[in-house]
Amino acid sequence: MKTRILFVDDEEMILQGLKRMLRPMKDNWEMVFAVSGSEALALMAKQPFDVVVSDMRMREMDGAELLGRVKKEHPQVIRIILSGQADREAALKSVKSAHQYLSKPCVPDILKNTINRSIALRDLLHNDKLQMLISRMDSLPSAPCLYAKVVELLDKSECSIKEIGETIAKDLGMTVKILQLVNSSFYGIPRRISHPKEAVSLLGLDTVKALILIMGVFSKYEHNDSFPFKIELLLNHSIKTGVIAKKLSAMEKFPKYIADETFISGVLHDIGKLVLAANMPDQYKKALGMAKKQNIPETEAEKQIFGTTHCAVGAYLIGLWGMPDVIVELVAFHHSPSDYVIEDFAPLAIVHAANALQHCGNRADLPVTDILKIDYAYLDKTGLTGRIAEWQKIGAGVNDEGQSNG
Repeated sequence: MKTRILFVDDEEMILQGLKRMLRPMKDNWEMVFAVSGSEALALMAKQPFDVVVSDMRMREMDGAELLGRVKKEHPQVIRIILSGQADREAALKSVKSAHQYLSKPCVPDILKNTINRSIALRDLLHNDKLQMLISRMDSLPSAPCLYAKVVELLDKSECSIKEIGETIAKDLGMTVKILQLVNSSFYGIPRRISHPKEAVSLLGLDTVKALILIMGVFSKYEHNDSFPFKIELLLNHSIKTGVIAKKLSAMEKFPKYIADETFISGVLHDIGKLVLAANMPDQYKKALGMAKKQNIPETEAEKQIFGTTHCAVGAYLIGLWGMPDVIVELVAFHHSPSDYVIEDFAPLAIVHAANALQHCGNRADLPVTDILKIDYAYLDKTGLTGRIAEWQKIGAGVNDEGQSNG
């Protein structure tokens, strides 16, 4: 079945250009074009669509308003906004309504990749087996209240690092946990951090937000004795995976925003294990036992027991939290990058490798061929396979902080 996509722009010439640009996709996509928001909504009322791609600046109804209506009336539809540089600020205000934001003029391959990625992610997270499993769970952890407060602050037109730091400082328990983490040696901060605003200033808001998320969720289960593993080991593994991923990104000279994305994804990559073990401890214990007895990957055992994996469960959860799609994708495919729709997505290779390197402990001299859990075929496609030996040194340095088996 073809993917049905609705393109919306009130300039006929732009729509004609899109038709010509995307003509090679006609075998995979059924494309419909509308010259206004009202026409788009009328079309959607009569027939189903998988994706809506809208221009931001339109006279009758702008893209933000249109996608807000689509979100309310057709929540299952993927929403993408196109905007020129001059409208960037206005477009960013529509982030709550749009799944993706793309700049105009948009390179055809970027638009095609964005649409294909969004559809692949939707199909992964809305398959029947995953939905059935989620419905059987007693509870899914919500994002911590402090995280919600920080996000709310960021929605204000004026918000300072000082204000964010003071908000975090009001939560004494979280402040202690965050400061303990940021003062550990693998962050490499030369002086002791004594206040959350210093942590935000030095590490960046995205990093601190990720730490709030992971520490807040794990703290809800720290007194639960029913887990088939030690949750402090899983937390340790998760944080170190994030730190390794961020350091690898810096080593490869990726932009800061990519380094932040790989850190957040590394920190959150195993959150699905926590959810499965908290809701179904006996079944998860059975899955771990099966993986060990049959010498198969844990994800394969999870598929046999649950019909899905901790990767998909974790991606579903952070999607509910409103995390960006790229973070959801990195979590969803961190064990199986070759299943990803893009064959050479370097951030996914980084998170995938960081997870594997964390399991290697502090053995920088381990032969590359002995590093388990790495999809070398995918790394070959990204051109990063030759970097693994150097990456091992980074992983070993972070792991020297202490061993984990998460």
